[in-house]
Amino acid sequence: MKITEVCGVYFSPAGTTRTVVAAAAEAAAEALGVPVRLVSLNLPVAREKALDFPAETLVFVGAPTYAGRLPNKISPDLHRILRGNGTPAAAIVTYGNRAYENALAELSALLAENGFQPAAGAACVCRHSSARALAVGRPNENDLDEVRAFARKAALRVRDVGHIVPPAVPGEADSAYYVPKGTSGKPAKFLKVKPQTDPEKCTGCGKCAELCVMGSIDRENPALVPGICIKCQACVLGCPAGAKFFDDADYLSHQKMLEQNFAEPAKPNEFFL
Repeated sequence: MKITEVCGVYFSPAGTTRTVVAAAAEAAAEALGVPVRLVSLNLPVAREKALDFPAETLVFVGAPTYAGRLPNKISPDLHRILRGNGTPAAAIVTYGNRAYENALAELSALLAENGFQPAAGAACVCRHSSARALAVGRPNENDLDEVRAFARKAALRVRDVGHIVPPAVPGEADSAYYVPKGTSGKPAKFLKVKPQTDPEKCTGCGKCAELCVMGSIDRENPALVPGICIKCQACVLGCPAGAKFFDDADYLSHQKMLEQNFAEPAKPNEFFL
């Protein structure tokens, strides 16, 4: 199969999914001797228009795992805008050392439904976006070397074999979401929780509003969050003054439960070809 370009497409509020997708796309492009480009879907404006990919482009699509699946407020956008034309693609999901469960199966199915030919899949451990004690330092250089080797193998197989056999990835695309639990073992309910702002630290720079993947933070008054929050941590991790935080009891209990139960050892990456 002739490949003239490699494209890495990612939704990555915390930045680690981008790191993995970029490593994969760049390694594949180098192996094939073709150009590479990266496309961020982090901001609402980037998810407004359809992205059409020709059959000659190899696409790596990456997203983080939320409660065992793709982020439920982002998945509809991916369904709407990602369009293939018999385009070979590799699905990549990342997760914070608990489990990716059905996220990879869901992303692979989404790509197949939208005109892509799923040629490979990967589930990679990255530092947890909220329970920051989990998988610290991941992805590390060893992780990225594994990702690059996977991407090169996938790219050369797509080019040389000429026909694509979808990889058998674990999970069920339409399964239920994982139910978050607190330290008590009971469900932790924080669906409507939003980040708080420390007025003594906030400088009003608006960086959090710029980073918000849902466009939900007020640019004039960053302490206001009138829209939906998916707890992606982009505002918390990206605030230069450290002014954003979550203080909901159930949310913090869930973080603590994760750190107690999934701290060690960090799980290995999994690749499917």
